[in-house]
Amino acid sequence: MSDMITADLVDLDLSADTKEAAARALAERMVALGRVTDLEGFLADVAAREAQMPTGLDGGIGIPHCRSEHVTEPTLAFGRSAAGIDFGAADGPADLIFLIAAPAGADDAHLTILSSLARQLMNTEFTDALRSAGDAASAAALIRGEEPPAAEAPDAPDGAVPTDSVASSVAASADAATGTTTPAEGTPAETSGDRPFRIVAVTSCPTGIAHTYMAAESLENAGREAGVELVVETQGSAGFTRLDPAVIAAADGVIFAHDVSVREKDRFAGKPTVDVGVKAGINRPAELIAEVRAKAERGEVTAAARPGGGTPVERAGEPGEGYGTKLRKWLMSGVSYMVPFVAAGGLLIALGFAIGGYQINEAKSVTEHFDWGQLDSWGALMFQIGAAAFGFLVPVLAGYIAYGMADRPGLVPGFVGGAISVTIGAGFLGGLVAGLIAGGVVLGIQRINIPPVLRGIMPVVVIPLVSSAVVGFLMFVVIGKPISEAQKGLTDWLNSLSGTNAILLGVLLGLMMCFDLGGPVNKVAYTFATAGISVAAPSDSAMKIMAAVMAAGMVPPLGMALATFLRKKLFTPAERENGKAAVVLGASFISEGAIPFAAADPLRVIPASMAGGAVTGALTMAFGSTLRAPHGGIWVTFLIGKPFLYLLAIAVGTAITAGLVILLKGMRKTAPEGTAAAESPAAATAEAKQPVAA
Repeated sequence: MSDMITADLVDLDLSADTKEAAARALAERMVALGRVTDLEGFLADVAAREAQMPTGLDGGIGIPHCRSEHVTEPTLAFGRSAAGIDFGAADGPADLIFLIAAPAGADDAHLTILSSLARQLMNTEFTDALRSAGDAASAAALIRGEEPPAAEAPDAPDGAVPTDSVASSVAASADAATGTTTPAEGTPAETSGDRPFRIVAVTSCPTGIAHTYMAAESLENAGREAGVELVVETQGSAGFTRLDPAVIAAADGVIFAHDVSVREKDRFAGKPTVDVGVKAGINRPAELIAEVRAKAERGEVTAAARPGGGTPVERAGEPGEGYGTKLRKWLMSGVSYMVPFVAAGGLLIALGFAIGGYQINEAKSVTEHFDWGQLDSWGALMFQIGAAAFGFLVPVLAGYIAYGMADRPGLVPGFVGGAISVTIGAGFLGGLVAGLIAGGVVLGIQRINIPPVLRGIMPVVVIPLVSSAVVGFLMFVVIGKPISEAQKGLTDWLNSLSGTNAILLGVLLGLMMCFDLGGPVNKVAYTFATAGISVAAPSDSAMKIMAAVMAAGMVPPLGMALATFLRKKLFTPAERENGKAAVVLGASFISEGAIPFAAADPLRVIPASMAGGAVTGALTMAFGSTLRAPHGGIWVTFLIGKPFLYLLAIAVGTAITAGLVILLKGMRKTAPEGTAAAESPAAATAEAKQPVAA
């Protein structure tokens, strides 16, 4: 902070009685030094930030701050009030006020100042020294983490900490970015073996600035005092750096101190865990450490991470994974964020057709004509809202593929590339390619060694500008047309399918839908189908494919439910309970309802599910059933062409799956007649490992 605060930016006798007056007094010092160009404009930005959330912190501290176009360089001003000023903290007025100003777009600089200062504010020696500082130069030096000028340093009262010790402590606090603490000297290790107890922690708050880093500093200090090794991952608003997987694996316990969702939470699964709000991490860190140690001694751990658990972005690109694994996760990221748009838009379009008839896509815009008492107007409204939602499918797909690769910086070029794909007719395939290109371009830019003076504008100006230009050029000029031709060829091929070819496609789609029950292969088939109906006037072939995909996806949970009803003794009590839930899940087109059965007995459940799904897909295509809705299961039967034959195909596939499961399970060595399979040791173990139904 050496160039961010000087003696001229310190007021040890701040006479203001309101937070607005305090901000003005400190801002005037910034104006006098040429660091703020427009006082009123800057104060308006400070007030706007203050309106979002009070900036008062417990312990008599206020930290008003903002980014502003009227700031020329990152600056920190400090004021000390004898009477105290209300900044909204729960414990009363603040006597130490820090005004932080950062240039517009200077995310890195802004957050670096705030996070470093927040860590220092958890050091009571530091705040006590500021309260007793005798002159502005000494206070500025303390904040910078430097030794105050010897000639100006006041005599320390009996029992007070020398200011040079405080400066060293502050500097150490500012340098503790890694979050690693070591046991205090002379503190014995308290775990088995020669090493101390190890804890990993995550801190986060809604703004991702002050409380995030204050909780980290508080936990680290308590860890030193308790003689444990404690490493903190701060998930601030500027993103976060993942802890080394080896550090997490070696940890004996986990502390989550957060007010927003912990990102990539599955990394910490299977360990003793304390989960609290971020303020608990600030106010009672020693208790949290003691609590996690007690849980470890009792053997209390969280559930192990489920395969594929967490959101797609949270699972994207972990260190040590192969490129193929990362690619799958990136694609799944885009698909998973796209699916809600598909469901909402598709069902609204289907309702529009159901209410207004199949010519509703030719209706005038509801902005030009809408009659409250006319049914066709409501049909047109539903259709046009759904069409608007469907218009986001490819941009969202591309944007969140790039997001999965490069986090937030990938969103802008990803969305731009996806929108261009729609414009040039490259469709779903173009969106996939655009997302991958956008993520790759952003990752490439981020690897360039950028001069410090430009780092502040990188996230909001340089990266969006350069990456969007590169992606746009490639999509418009280089690869867009070939992809568009490929998309057109695929569409023409689908429209030409009939007879045996259509049935074979139904078999393939059915196998894919039932292979991994909601996993990547299932999602590929589903996305392929929804892409075909995501236009205003989908072809008959596209609607047949959608019908086959949804019918096949309903079979695995329905088949397993039927099997548990027909032969209860072949299933554990937990599986029989899951069978009841699987009825509703299967009827609602949620293939994941069969996952508990597949997890316990994959070699029998998955082949049986695939057989039933393949037959259902083939029959649906042979019957010529159509579907305009991308989701809904039996609840959208009124939108299905040839609904009775469609339901017959599902019933046949369900019966085949149930019959095969019963046959395959019956072939294995079973328990004696009258004894439930769950009573055998192996079955009991399987039941103990049984996951909860999705």
